[in-house]
Amino acid sequence: MALLDLKTLNSALEELQQERGISRESVIEALGTALAAAYRREYGKRGQIIRATFNPETGDMEFRQAKIVVDKTLVRTEDEEEAVGDVSSEALAKEDHRSRFNPEQHIMLEDARRIKKDAQIDEEISFPLQAREDFGRIAAQAAKQVIMQKVREAERASIIAEYGEREGEIVTGHVQRFERGNLYIDLGRATAILPYEEQIPGERYRQGERVRALLLHVDEGVRGTFIRLSRSHPRFLVKLFETEVPEMASGVVEVKGIVREPGSRAKIAVFSNDDHVDPVGALVGQRGVRVAVVTSELGGEKIDVVEWSEKPSEYVQESLKPAQVLEIELFEDEARAVVKVAEDQQSLAIGRGGQNVRLAARLTGWKIDIRSAGGDAAEAEKTADAEKAVPETTEEKPAEPAKEVQA
Repeated sequence: MALLDLKTLNSALEELQQERGISRESVIEALGTALAAAYRREYGKRGQIIRATFNPETGDMEFRQAKIVVDKTLVRTEDEEEAVGDVSSEALAKEDHRSRFNPEQHIMLEDARRIKKDAQIDEEISFPLQAREDFGRIAAQAAKQVIMQKVREAERASIIAEYGEREGEIVTGHVQRFERGNLYIDLGRATAILPYEEQIPGERYRQGERVRALLLHVDEGVRGTFIRLSRSHPRFLVKLFETEVPEMASGVVEVKGIVREPGSRAKIAVFSNDDHVDPVGALVGQRGVRVAVVTSELGGEKIDVVEWSEKPSEYVQESLKPAQVLEIELFEDEARAVVKVAEDQQSLAIGRGGQNVRLAARLTGWKIDIRSAGGDAAEAEKTADAEKAVPETTEEKPAEPAKEVQA
């Protein structure tokens, strides 16, 4: 029974495979499922299991009814139900957990073995169904709808497979539209969302503008594939440096910690596995060219590159750069550091609105009190308990003091 134009179908299969990456086999399988459903809806009986086989060489479709092999341990027969008398079917179902025998979808084991000698329980036995020449427009339209749904599902799976492998990487797209503060980015094969909270404060975008962002998550929801991007995540900063710094890409220089106040300031702690490579110099670059490229991508966000140290006193001192530290006193039981700086360095150590000391505390996991050389406590923010440290991870979990943050 030839139902579809073979030339048109093969042309469509070729186009789907080349342009959308959907395999020919998956579409043929979807076609069989769709036409089986349409046949059952038009001509089938309640409970029937109908299978369809499509021949891509001839364009013919064969329909068969499948029955599952069962025995009395799996189903209740009509004779058994009659034997229990006046007990309602609902009450009987509560006492007997076996399914009711349905001749349209079940076949008893002894009957199955008359057809196939080695038939087993749960096996399917199929029977040919009558060819219907009037398998008409309504059924064909329903089949097309199901086929398109299957094609969309296959395409969605293909997108999830492609972009799922790229989680944690930088992707590039163009602004498609704006909706309630969220940006929808066209990545080519898929549309991603850059939520308002994942944008860098103060950045403005125009329709069609090129955007780079970190691919955070790829999820499959009821409404389709959901690709979430971020430009404010700490890992975005790390990946930008990896594209500019070969020493990071090769693993010679490692990121031990990173904190950001997106669009304003960031601190990144680095460590070198090679004594001959300066980790800070590698990220800053000759005349600051490497860090300048990253700063430009982030809309002018100031970036402090500091050297990580196992010694808390050295790490705290580094984290407060560009301020110069005179003396540090650590209170390990409180994870608190009292830092003494020259009077002309006090405002630099604290930063505007306490930003520098706040980021340093989050980076190191230590509470930091800034005091001037005169001994007076500075009006610094005593922020950032160890629990508030923000590591460079896609989950944004708290970092522990002096522990490595995976890049």
